Amino acid sequence: MAQSSVLPNSDLPNSDSSPETTPPDGAVLRLDPGLILRDEKLPGSAYWHGVIKRGNTLRITDLEGSQGVSLICYNADNPIERLNVADTAKIQFNAFLKKGMVIYSDMGRVLFSITEDTSGYHDLFGGCSNAASNAAKYGEGDFWVNARDSFRRAVTRYGLSKRDIPPNLNLFTRVVIEPDGKMTLVQGAEKPGSFIDLRAEMNVLVVLSNCPHPLHPSTVYEPKAIQVTVWNSPAPAADDLCRTANPEAERGFVNTDALFAQD
Repeated sequence: MAQSSVLPNSDLPNSDSSPETTPPDGAVLRLDPGLILRDEKLPGSAYWHGVIKRGNTLRITDLEGSQGVSLICYNADNPIERLNVADTAKIQFNAFLKKGMVIYSDMGRVLFSITEDTSGYHDLFGGCSNAASNAAKYGEGDFWVNARDSFRRAVTRYGLSKRDIPPNLNLFTRVVIEPDGKMTLVQGAEKPGSFIDLRAEMNVLVVLSNCPHPLHPSTVYEPKAIQVTVWNSPAPAADDLCRTANPEAERGFVNTDALFAQD
C-alpha cells in the first residue's frame, strides 16, 4: 500500500472510484489503485487546494467537456516563489502547453513537468474570471462563483493574500490569437475523458478553480465536473522527456534539484 504523501486539500470527501480516461489512440488508461493517494470529483464552480509532494503526480481529468479549469501554484516550502506563465512560454519558445513541457516558477525553477496530456489544449493568455466579468456575462448576483474569489479563499489558508495570486493558466481550453491581437476561445476542443498529468518537481502548493474560462462565450453558467487524482508516480528515468527536452529545461532542473541536494 502506497503511503500518502499529499497534504489534506479540499473540503470535499474522497470519491469511491478512480477515473477512467481515454487517450486519443482509444486505449483506456487506468491507474493502479495502489498508487492512488487522493481521488476526488470536483463539482463545477468548486475549488481545490493542496500540497503535492516532490515526485508525486497530479492528474486532472475533464469528465464532461470542461469550460475551463484555472490553476495557480507555488513552491510550498517558500511560497514567495510561484507560477510564472510568461516565463513558462518564453523559456520554452512555445505558449501552447503539451506533453514534454514544464511549468516554471518566477525563479527559473520547475514546478511541474507535463508527463502526459490527452487534451492538447491549455491556455496561458486568458486569465481567470472575476466578479466583474461574471456580472457582465451572467448578470448580477453572488451565486456566479468566479475563479479570482476562489483563489483568494484558498490561498488565505496558507497565510497568503490576494496580492500573492499570480497570473494563472487554464486547462482544457483552446485560445487563439487573431491577427488583430484579439483572443478568441475556440469551442469544440473540449474532450470528455481527456486528462493532464503534472509531476511535481518540488513540493508544490496548487489551487484549482473549476469555473468557466472568462472568454467562454456561453451566457449560461454551467461549469462541468472534473476529477482530481494524486498518485505515486515512478521516479524519472535518465532519458525523461521533460528533463531532457532542451538545454533550457536541463538548466531549470539543475536549479530545481539543487534545492534538494542535501535532503
